[in-house]
Amino acid sequence: MYIAMNRFKVRPDSEEAFRQRWLEREVLLKTVPGFVSFQFLQGPNREDHILYASHTVWESYDAFVGWTQSEQFRAAHAGAGQGKVLTVGPPVFEGFQVLQNIEI
Repeated sequence: MYIAMNRFKVRPDSEEAFRQRWLEREVLLKTVPGFVSFQFLQGPNREDHILYASHTVWESYDAFVGWTQSEQFRAAHAGAGQGKVLTVGPPVFEGFQVLQNIEI
């Protein structure tokens, strides 16, 4: 398994617009081979931002790479960088190979 995460430092005055952008988008992940699950996470409030993260689980690193090279990925990110800036800086990507996975 492989986990792909993006962390976003969202401006407090842009939080509602940021949440809407994520929660109202068309979700194309379910159509990509190797996709397992997605979580949209809200973290702590800081002085100048609220931390958010996208957390995607893939069957393998190769499945994740396949997503990044897919037509669905291009469609999902077509408007990125357009419109009002809602974050403090760009998103921070972190990728993880799963070494242990314990489930119920």
